[in-house]
Amino acid sequence: MAEYMNNTQNVNDVALDWDDVIENDGQEFIILPEGDYNFTITDFERGTFPGSKKMSACNKATLTLKIETEKGTAYVRTDLILNKMLEFKISAFFRCVGRKKTGERSKMDWSNLVGERGRAHFKPRKYTDKKTGEERQANDVERYIDYNPIYFEEDDSGDPADGDLPF
Repeated sequence: MAEYMNNTQNVNDVALDWDDVIENDGQEFIILPEGDYNFTITDFERGTFPGSKKMSACNKATLTLKIETEKGTAYVRTDLILNKMLEFKISAFFRCVGRKKTGERSKMDWSNLVGERGRAHFKPRKYTDKKTGEERQANDVERYIDYNPIYFEEDDSGDPADGDLPF
């Protein structure tokens, strides 16, 4: 367990002294327009879902996904609830990062998820802030898209986009 904690410690988790110099103003929260985006997993946490009227208490995985956009970097936190009722979503996630194939029985492999890449359909969701009563938006994963290496090929500037040869 100690090894897990050391591997996932936040590099920004450093105490500041009262007289330290500060400069990081943070980043504006980016709402993604609905669509398909590539992501990189930057954090994975094991937790517990407390249960609800529809589902019993169980384990959950909380993932932080990083999405690069023209407006900047968006971070999305999403949960995978480990309950048979949501097995299809867990299966879709593992297909998305290339750790499972369609129709295949597979043991969930949670090791070394940080750094894995996938593709998903994201959709903004409106909610009311409980403290302020203000209407806000958050980014949600609507569905995971099966892994295809073509999504992650680097954009070669030498490739002709319209069929013209570069010479």
